[in-house]
Amino acid sequence: QVQLVESGGGLVQAGGSLRLSCEGSGRTFFGYAMGWFRQPPGKEREFVAAISWNSGRTYYADSVKGRFTISRDNAKNAVHLQMNSLKPEDTAVYYCAADAGTRYTDLSLQVATTTRSWRSWGQGTQVTVSS
Repeated sequence: QVQLVESGGGLVQAGGSLRLSCEGSGRTFFGYAMGWFRQPPGKEREFVAAISWNSGRTYYADSVKGRFTISRDNAKNAVHLQMNSLKPEDTAVYYCAADAGTRYTDLSLQVATTTRSWRSWGQGTQVTVSS
């Protein structure tokens, strides 16, 4: 398993930016897909973004396309989510996820967007966007 720790959350005004980071320990990220999910207050957890093991494929929820960017640094066991043009509806607890059962293999949209595909999860970090 991979132990994941998120950081970078906080309070920001609408239109601002935040950069979330996720650092792993226990196992290297190398070869594993990585993803970000979020849970808005009073709602179900939802898919945000995912990236394949070699960064060759990325997926984004329609609600964040053009505003959020996922990236990874395998040498540092880190994955990031750059969030720009933030909106109040982006307010949520954001979770880092690892290992969708696709090590060294292709990552499909169906697998990436399915919560139960992912084996390891971080503790979450709060993002609050004020209007």
